[in-house]
Amino acid sequence: MSRTAEEIATQPACWRRAAEYAAEFDGLPRAGERVAVTGCGTSWFMALAYAALREAAGQGETDAFASSEFPLGRRYDRVVAITRSGTTTEVLDLLRALKGTVPTVALTGDPKTPVMEAADAVAVLDWADEESVVQTRFATTALAFLRAGLGEVPGVKSVADAAVDAEAAIAQALPEAALTAEQWTFLGRGWTYGLAQEAGLKMREAAGAWTESYPAMEYRHGPISITGPGRVAWVFGEVPEGMAADVAGVGGTLVALEGADPMADLVRAQRLAVAVAEERGYDPDRPKNLTRSVILS
Repeated sequence: MSRTAEEIATQPACWRRAAEYAAEFDGLPRAGERVAVTGCGTSWFMALAYAALREAAGQGETDAFASSEFPLGRRYDRVVAITRSGTTTEVLDLLRALKGTVPTVALTGDPKTPVMEAADAVAVLDWADEESVVQTRFATTALAFLRAGLGEVPGVKSVADAAVDAEAAIAQALPEAALTAEQWTFLGRGWTYGLAQEAGLKMREAAGAWTESYPAMEYRHGPISITGPGRVAWVFGEVPEGMAADVAGVGGTLVALEGADPMADLVRAQRLAVAVAEERGYDPDRPKNLTRSVILS
């Protein structure tokens, strides 16, 4: 078993610990604050998911930006940054630029890094840090931590229930059609759109796969043209009405885990990325052209 696969399997326990930590951590956004969430790559996609969840919870206007594209001219009450390594250049540059102008909180996996000084408050999720270059458990644990800090969100399960669903997702066999496909399109609505983006990225990083990601209701506005025999449309969360018939009508296969928490379905997508990588002769622990952290000179 690859190290990446081993780390994927630890996520339910990581999520439970994150929920406990969130209950005692004092630096999370407060209800009513105008908040921006930021990160790079996978962390940006988790930021997208959290921003949509926070607004769905009615806790305040929440935006998400890639750190390199953050609008410094906008006013926020708090900025949340996600950086597994604590060394990502764009995140550190942004936090330093914001110093003294807005309260900042960072989530990191490594307390021995510059982010500890760059942010005003830091949540250290070191038990979820990873050896693998490809992020899996740190990303979802960061989202679980932020999600737990919101309390009850209408129509969304608790982190504890998500962990139970994730255990089932780890134990069950992957869909055969997804394992043998030549192309995958990942779809989501609301907070699950960030998960769809992340699933596509995992497949590209680990397996060099041809994947695309879209808001689910945008699928029929063009992206459906790529679907056909041997190709999969994978939906996170509830499948929009009529979509199953539309996918079948063009010869594709629809994959969904309805009834389960969408974060548990992301665990399945992570497992798929590892399985496809190994089938293609790639090492998921050592993805092509990638490093654990992007540090710019």
